[in-house]
Amino acid sequence: MDSTKDTSTPICDHMRSAGNWNPVWNTVAELDEAWLEKFMQMNAHAVRKGLFDPLTLEFIAIAVDASCTHMYAPGVRRHIRKALELGASKEQILALLQMVSVVGIHSVAMGVPLLVEEAEKLAEHGPMQEPF
Repeated sequence: MDSTKDTSTPICDHMRSAGNWNPVWNTVAELDEAWLEKFMQMNAHAVRKGLFDPLTLEFIAIAVDASCTHMYAPGVRRHIRKALELGASKEQILALLQMVSVVGIHSVAMGVPLLVEEAEKLAEHGPMQEPF
């Protein structure tokens, strides 16, 4: 590694010390700590700028961590706890989780019409003659 490059990772270091570190990121840090630090810096932009109140940030973090594309239980747990500490009700958090759950419905919304189309094509034209 070029010794003239800045290899400090203050954001990653802070996340580790605050207990907000996903151990999965360790491998990325080993391979390219500078890239990971820049990614975390971008991710923390709204927090550093104070663009949202703390409870809204916790709600966003819950939504991201609980989404079907992420599903990071330690983060969901940590952010639910912090949201409760900041005054969120169980009903608000449940509603948030219910709203996030619809992200997965897009698989059905996309897949079912394709299923119908392909079933109709099979019925009309028979099996595909060429490989994929």
